[in-house]
Amino acid sequence: MYDDILLPTDGSKGTAETVEHAIAIARDNDATVHVLYVLDRRRYRAADDATKEEVRKSLEEEGERAVEDLQVRLEEAGVAVETAIRDGIPHREIATYADDADVDLVTMGTHGRTGRDRVEKLGSVTDRVVKSVERPVLVVDIGE
Repeated sequence: MYDDILLPTDGSKGTAETVEHAIAIARDNDATVHVLYVLDRRRYRAADDATKEEVRKSLEEEGERAVEDLQVRLEEAGVAVETAIRDGIPHREIATYADDADVDLVTMGTHGRTGRDRVEKLGSVTDRVVKSVERPVLVVDIGE
């Protein structure tokens, strides 16, 4: 049923909870997990000119660590893994990758914010992905 599972990561600890679900589903289906980190261009473009490149490099290093950490975790669990780092707007790049790789399932975490908390955050990447992809999305509550 699931041959390819997309596991986007932002490098946060919340991804650890989501990865456990991806591992279980991948094992049950002999699936490949695609780990994706999106270098959020809005973060480095917003920096002043003197620090723009430094911010970008820092984000690249963060992404490399995040992807490598998950790759090791998945391989230790006996799951096939592919990794990618893309540059762009996270929800758009996740949706594009899901299409490009023809994944069967996207697994993502959410903090489960509602009301004022959610409005203050201007919506979540997960919420935008759920609304923009035409494939199943498993949303894992990762709490605060």
